[in-house]
Amino acid sequence: MAQRTSEIGLRIAVGAATTDILRLVFSQGGKLIIAGLGVGLALSLTLNRFLRSYLFEIDPTDSGTLAAACSLLIVVAGAAIWIPARRATLVDPVVALRYE
Repeated sequence: MAQRTSEIGLRIAVGAATTDILRLVFSQGGKLIIAGLGVGLALSLTLNRFLRSYLFEIDPTDSGTLAAACSLLIVVAGAAIWIPARRATLVDPVVALRYE
């Protein structure tokens, strides 16, 4: 978000609301989260035989475990997006435009 300070400052100067900035940041971050979860789930199901030796008393295709892991990753990634997104909404347009 630090690299996009001038863009966000310009959007705020033109009249973008806080919710618009949050929606922009979360939509871009959400696409990365979904892509990462998709690739991760596909790889975990593909490498089932290899993962079996590292898991004790848990089946690698256990739906509850996969759902819990995905939920935890979504919460952590959401927090990782929320912090810079919230900081982006506090950008002063005049300072951001003078930055460059």
